[in-house]
Amino acid sequence: MDLRQLLYFTTLAETLNFRRAAERLNISQPPLTVAIRKLEDELGAPLFIRSARGVVLTPAGEAALPSARAALSQSEQVRQAVREDFMGERGRLTIGFVSSAIYALLPRIIPAYRRRFPRVELVLEEATSVEIARRIRLRRMDVGFVRLPLLEAAHVDTAIIEVDHLMAAVPEAHPLAHRRTLPLRMLAHEPLITFPPTSVLHANILMACHQAGFTPHVAQEAAQVHTILSLVESGLGIGLVPSKASRQAPEGVRLLQLADPPHIEMGLALAREAASPLARHFRTLAHAGQAEELVMP
Repeated sequence: MDLRQLLYFTTLAETLNFRRAAERLNISQPPLTVAIRKLEDELGAPLFIRSARGVVLTPAGEAALPSARAALSQSEQVRQAVREDFMGERGRLTIGFVSSAIYALLPRIIPAYRRRFPRVELVLEEATSVEIARRIRLRRMDVGFVRLPLLEAAHVDTAIIEVDHLMAAVPEAHPLAHRRTLPLRMLAHEPLITFPPTSVLHANILMACHQAGFTPHVAQEAAQVHTILSLVESGLGIGLVPSKASRQAPEGVRLLQLADPPHIEMGLALAREAASPLARHFRTLAHAGQAEELVMP
């Protein structure tokens, strides 16, 4: 028994006429007659009573018809699922992100993607840029929002998705808190709260400080922007954080513009070879509004 036989059977059951059924199936009548006879032989029972006026279903045919229709419907659902998966409209997409992506990128891109691809299941996992690149290489993650430049980029493609700049997070009671702008060199003797060495932002901050002519005095390290801001509020030092995190600053923290703010970049990473259709669609949608998002301060 195969799906073709079931299609022939259900069509004949609906028309109750071999000629009309053959016309609907776009075949000649003899192959239809042979297929129905073969199906009856396989099932061991007649499905139709033949007469000069047409055919009627036997009790066995009546019993078989709902299951035959269900089997055809199920097979069509399988075909549809395969087509949607192949076209990147159905499946499971695992998205990695660094913590600072939650302030603007995820709220901008995720809702738009869900509206466009409602059948795709999204799984979001927070990690460092290095870890995201590693998981993409191992096919444990499909795409990721990472800080650039990515140190281990041999197996992933990256493209800038957002440009931001660093700001100084200062305790409200600090002598520098009244300033409108702050040269980075004025932090040369201040205790800094920064990201750990596993973060690309750590390297960005070190490079900016070196270009300003000093080696920073790192007093504390924290992986999350909101943790850094809390430590700043506690008076443990000054933090350098992305400007897009400014709305997360607690009341006891002032965010100051730097006189020559170091620029930082967020990128979208995916596998260099054999990226899934789901990942490619996500990249296309993420870049759709890129021209408006890449605004330099």
